[in-house]
Amino acid sequence: MIMAIERPSKLRIDILLSIWMVLVFLTMNPHARAQVPRSEPTVAGAKVLRVATFNAAMNRKSAGELTEGLQKGDPQAAKIAEILRAVSPDVFLLNEIDYDARSADVFLNRYLSSQDPNEKTEQPPWKYFFAGPVNTGVDSGLDLDGNGKQHEPNDAWGFGTFPGQYGMAVFSRHEIQTQAIRTFQNFRWSQMPGALRPMRSNPGSSVLESYYPDAVWDQLRLSSKSHWDVPILIDGKTLHLIASHPTPPVFDGPEDRNGCRNHDEIRLLMDYVSGDSSGAYLLDDNGRSGPLAPDASFVIAGDLNSDPIDGDGRAEAIRKLLEHPRLAKCPAPRSQGGVEASENSKGANLKHQADPATDTGDFNDRNPGNLRIDFVLPSANLKVLASGVYWPSKSQSAEASALATASDHRLVWVDLQWE
Repeated sequence: MIMAIERPSKLRIDILLSIWMVLVFLTMNPHARAQVPRSEPTVAGAKVLRVATFNAAMNRKSAGELTEGLQKGDPQAAKIAEILRAVSPDVFLLNEIDYDARSADVFLNRYLSSQDPNEKTEQPPWKYFFAGPVNTGVDSGLDLDGNGKQHEPNDAWGFGTFPGQYGMAVFSRHEIQTQAIRTFQNFRWSQMPGALRPMRSNPGSSVLESYYPDAVWDQLRLSSKSHWDVPILIDGKTLHLIASHPTPPVFDGPEDRNGCRNHDEIRLLMDYVSGDSSGAYLLDDNGRSGPLAPDASFVIAGDLNSDPIDGDGRAEAIRKLLEHPRLAKCPAPRSQGGVEASENSKGANLKHQADPATDTGDFNDRNPGNLRIDFVLPSANLKVLASGVYWPSKSQSAEASALATASDHRLVWVDLQWE
């Protein structure tokens, strides 16, 4: 009975503390509150729908640590929330928010729903979210990295030290059609026709052999986190947010197992939105087969961990995705901060061929340098009005530029005309 009395009291204290912390941050950073202006629709009666993706790097070292920190008051989470309020997307995907069935709810209610009472906004609050289980940290019971040991982070279906690490969540101002969500967490890599099965040299022979024995290959899941199709009802029509976070194409050996997996995780996105027989093989976690309907409106969003020009990945997959006929043809989102960071960092950036204005992440200067790996890709039946990367330069706003460093990735947004 005593515990029943004490727990609500502590909960109220935690709520007040987290709200106070967010308000203090806002008060100390008045210039960081500058809003990213919205586009104007080109058709009378249409509305502007802003969709974003953000790898928030809110991953922690142990299970439950993120939620506990969010409840006590987390300065990084407060900055992430402030960036989201500055951009104010209607729908957005967060990558790397640890999943434990509570973290997304706590972040929404104690950070995204808390704002400076003096700040005026015409946008309604985010009311809906979806967060689900992912493969990271889920022990496979197999020796996936071939080191003779089991139950290590590399032996999880997706690299991680606990289930849900590096998870993801979708937030929306519009109703998420929860019952219609499709997930592909359990889809096996071997089920993909023509999959890039990693190969290695056979010692003493020029013959290549499979890196994964058949017994492992037949069980191995493709998605390192999960692939989601999250339908969102907006003014009587449905937008499908296609969310994922493929594995980085590094941290492996000459067999390039992570490079192959990244390639095929991106290929799954292409096959899913193809609207033709190329996606017929797909089977979701509820047993429903086939790709997205050919007339569906969708946005592919996420940290895809592959730069179309620079970096160490198998870039042919991301290039094919960007050139896919079902995607809208539009310029890459840009920022001034990406140019400034590239010039200041130098290092690997000096060898890059891509325009640094399109970079979406500020990574190790020696290798790989800054890259474009975060994407918001609308379907061809949607009109793109504008896009950008939230990466202000110091000359634009020193405060906002500093705020953007809350993560090593930058938020990417696209404005769509919704009729």
